[in-house]
Amino acid sequence: QVQLVEFGGGLVQAGGSLNLSCVAFENDNRIDIMGWFRQAPGKEREFVAGVSRSGNITRYEDSVKGRFTISRGNAKNTIYLQMNSLKPEDTAVYLCSSGPRIITSSGRYSGGMEYFGTGTLVTVSS
Repeated sequence: QVQLVEFGGGLVQAGGSLNLSCVAFENDNRIDIMGWFRQAPGKEREFVAGVSRSGNITRYEDSVKGRFTISRGNAKNTIYLQMNSLKPEDTAVYLCSSGPRIITSSGRYSGGMEYFGTGTLVTVSS
């Protein structure tokens, strides 16, 4: 079982920036892939970004490429999401996630992440 706790959500104007962080707690001290998802009101949860345990491999959903950067701390149980050039359509609850793998289909996330935090709200005003 993995417990994930997110920090850093808030209200920002369009074009602004926010930095989210997540800390993972796991009994045997092994956290594999970590990432971020988001869920906007009335929409399904969607993958945003993922990072390998080493921090060297990252993956992004197309709409955030070039604007969001995911990174992993030296302790390996912490990740960050630097969000720049925010748009109103980025408004959502952002959830931290962990799991053994990221499975893709036609270039898009289709499964593999097993644990999710409760999320932190990001609101981008126009």
